Amino acid sequence: MLTRVDLTMDCANPQLLAAFWKTAAGYVDEPPPPPFATREDWLAQFDDEFDDGMDAAWLHDPTGVAPRLSLLQVPEPKTAKNRLHLDLRVSGEGTPEDRWSRVMSEVARLGAAGAATLQEFTGHHVVMADPEGNEFCVA
Repeated sequence: MLTRVDLTMDCANPQLLAAFWKTAAGYVDEPPPPPFATREDWLAQFDDEFDDGMDAAWLHDPTGVAPRLSLLQVPEPKTAKNRLHLDLRVSGEGTPEDRWSRVMSEVARLGAAGAATLQEFTGHHVVMADPEGNEFCVA
């Protein structure tokens, strides 16, 4: 039985992306699974099975609505367009112009946090990339 969906993103710098996604989506650090006090304690139970020297970060939505996000360091670089991407939806009601204004305000905020704008579909959504080039949309 499926209990939840988590997203895992391969990356070069998990801490950089964790800082970005905390800003972008309001995520917070995921605590280690009980009864462990730290992630290091949790990983130690696996007898070095997963100790490959790679870094990782785990985030979750504090409201419990959005999926958890695991950021795992991998040695190979990103080489192609994402097959799966995140959509960040702005909230609020109003006219289409009001909504688009909120979308563009969010695009500016995310740009200041390190995202790049890739393509704009005026009135509908903006395709952006996080600091490592992973695409996402703001709508």
